[in-house]
Amino acid sequence: MIVAHELTKIYTNVPALDHISFDFKEGEIIGVIGHNGAGKTTLLKILSGLITPTSGDLTMNGIDVVRDPDGIKASLGYLSEESRLYETMTVEDYLRFFGEIYGLDQETITSRRTRLLAALSLEPDGKKIGEFSKGMKRKVAIARSLMHNPSVLVYDEPTSGLDPMTSRYIIGFLRELRYEKKTIVLSAHNLFQVETICDKVMILRRGKMVAMGTMNELREMFGSISYTITFTIDDINAIRGCREYTFEGGLYKIPADSIDELNTCTGIIASKGGRVERIESHYPSLEEMLVKVGK
Repeated sequence: MIVAHELTKIYTNVPALDHISFDFKEGEIIGVIGHNGAGKTTLLKILSGLITPTSGDLTMNGIDVVRDPDGIKASLGYLSEESRLYETMTVEDYLRFFGEIYGLDQETITSRRTRLLAALSLEPDGKKIGEFSKGMKRKVAIARSLMHNPSVLVYDEPTSGLDPMTSRYIIGFLRELRYEKKTIVLSAHNLFQVETICDKVMILRRGKMVAMGTMNELREMFGSISYTITFTIDDINAIRGCREYTFEGGLYKIPADSIDELNTCTGIIASKGGRVERIESHYPSLEEMLVKVGK
């Protein structure tokens, strides 16, 4: 579906993107994360045909994006970080305008516009776009990106600056698009959303891809599962051989970084008359992975 080999983009001798290679399948949702300046927006703009890489190859639906960037426009929906809209137009006219640009007939435009407005819970009521809230404008921008029914969506921070309810709705909407076999590549600062929705995650650092995989694969790369033992005991001083504990709400807690350490600590607690109340497992989050990657 989307295959890149050694993609590189250099600005005044500084690589914004440095020999990136990947292969995205149909119907996958891929998250691109990294600190500011990591190369996320540069990659998304190359994918959308807005800028040309300095070197490397990129094909999308069998089309050579580097040599024929206009060839992908019919199958691509792009959403920039800012919702730049024609605010003096009504939503109905705005979507009709873009439908006509893509060569759709009026019946198809009306049908798709009606379906998208309903799916995104948009009730424009003839208002001009400039009268809408930021969240409503974002939904209009998403509707525009879908008017021509593209198979690939490239979204730069789709929920940026939105309230939690609107953000949650948009993430849910994007998840549903997977069932239409749309391939979605998105960047987001909200790493919890990325963990929730994405099939694969790419981590960029200073233009280089430092990791790529499913959440389970990334967890294996950046550290295995760890545990927290919550317990009660009459004499905490009887505990030896375990790490430092914390005390909260009448309960003691001790971390364990491996199953062996977990077994050792629970054995000691039991042998000293303690009672294990619960054991919680913890996988490294994307936020923790980014901290390990560094800037």
